[in-house]
Amino acid sequence: MPHFFLLSSPLDLVAHAPAATAAPVASSSRATLADPQTSSDSTDALYTRTASLFAGTALRERPLSDAVERGGLLKRALAASETGAWDSPELARRSLAPNDTQKVTLGVIAAYAVVITILWNLPVVHYVLWPFKLLIVAWHEFSHAATGCCTGAKIKSITLDPNEGGCTMMAGGIGAITLPAGYLGSSLIGALLVFCGFDIVASKVAGIVIGVSFLLTLWWGRKDWLTIVTILVATGLIVAFYFIAHGVALRFYVLFLGVMSSLYSAYDICDDLIFRKVNESDASVFAKRYGGSAQCWGVLWLIVSLAFLAAGICAGLAAFKDSFSEQATRGGEFLGTRF
Repeated sequence: MPHFFLLSSPLDLVAHAPAATAAPVASSSRATLADPQTSSDSTDALYTRTASLFAGTALRERPLSDAVERGGLLKRALAASETGAWDSPELARRSLAPNDTQKVTLGVIAAYAVVITILWNLPVVHYVLWPFKLLIVAWHEFSHAATGCCTGAKIKSITLDPNEGGCTMMAGGIGAITLPAGYLGSSLIGALLVFCGFDIVASKVAGIVIGVSFLLTLWWGRKDWLTIVTILVATGLIVAFYFIAHGVALRFYVLFLGVMSSLYSAYDICDDLIFRKVNESDASVFAKRYGGSAQCWGVLWLIVSLAFLAAGICAGLAAFKDSFSEQATRGGEFLGTRF
């Protein structure tokens, strides 16, 4: 029975015939000798893992006892180590290293962050963001309401206004949970949308949720002609983008809303606590009730919000590795589009 040497890398599997005068295996890595009389089971398991990697399937349960098959696997392992074929496509898909399609997506995320920041602070042009602000304010207030319901509060009213913000009136609940839930909830929703924005099919699913959210916002929001028209236009864009290039345009629309919702807490905290555009904020109320400064709590929530965004980006990089053409093909097959 041959002896087997397991080096520090699974690629360096070497079969060595038993001989009294056999020369030691030369390797720059530290080698560990497996006793053939006491480690037969572990050797079989080693070959099972090797076979499963080459097959690209889950680990097979039956041991490989045929010495010829083992020798063939060793040869394939050594050849793979020389050619780089060991790198399994399934393992490569889990990497956070962006491919060409994802590099474009990351560039778009950065561009959105810059453009939204500029538009947010311009006197007249900021009305372009009106329906999207109202939607994110709605997510902010719904997050307050959701956590309030989960902590035993009774929701009395929800009002929405993209200029003055929203207000959720509730009785009871746990303030330590409901107060930060607005910023953190909208940031979490934004991170999920950024994650979905890396893929067309995921964006189609997110688009349906966003459309429903727009209509609910129209119900709860301020009733004037500008609010009604802008929200209907924003909702109509979802429907239109759904059919353009099998949802490619919708993917970037979802990505835009995700970036804006993720950064909403940053803009709002700056407005409330740095530029002092309003007198009261969730952070200031939290500080009055539980101590500390409003600025301290606001910055802490901002850091958590940015962490959500980073997590959404990393998850998108790991989960969605398809190219634009592959995404378009799958997007056309999912709730199919014809244009």
